[in-house]
Amino acid sequence: MAETDKPLLIKRYASRRLYNTETSDYVTLEDISGFVRSGREVQIIDLKSGDDLTRQYLLQIVAEHESKGESVLPTNVLNDLVRSYTTGVSSIVPQFLASSFDMLRNSQSKMVENITKVPHPMATVPGFDAMRKQQEAFLKSMMGGVPGWVGTDDPEETPSKEADELREIKAQLAELQKKLSKM
Repeated sequence: MAETDKPLLIKRYASRRLYNTETSDYVTLEDISGFVRSGREVQIIDLKSGDDLTRQYLLQIVAEHESKGESVLPTNVLNDLVRSYTTGVSSIVPQFLASSFDMLRNSQSKMVENITKVPHPMATVPGFDAMRKQQEAFLKSMMGGVPGWVGTDDPEETPSKEADELREIKAQLAELQKKLSKM
């Protein structure tokens, strides 16, 4: 198993400081949020008791984002979540949420697949290839941090390759703009 496939172990000391065991330094909730956004699983353990505190800290991260106005969860969904703790449906809520996020990731991957599919029915339209590449770059930038989302068929693609593609797209867009202005 690759090192990044294992959860990143974070230890919480009695002082409530969080310690990254891989880099041997202290981290903040924002750092942990960044690890998760980049697709890394984390596990937060209380050093003294050995209790797993991961859920508690992930919920705290969500609560902080929600309180800062970065709302993802509508109020009616939050109300339903609270209700699910007091009713018999609490047992199906985790499976429902997991399935919903899986469907979201799959549909995003299929959308990119359809955009990048060749030959596309509009492939003969002038400028389509540039538009397709631009849409793909946009989706990569928007969805790149979503775990499980794959925006390219080439797993070996490097950041410099992406930068080259972006420059190429910009050049093609500039060329199209010149052609349009001449018309």
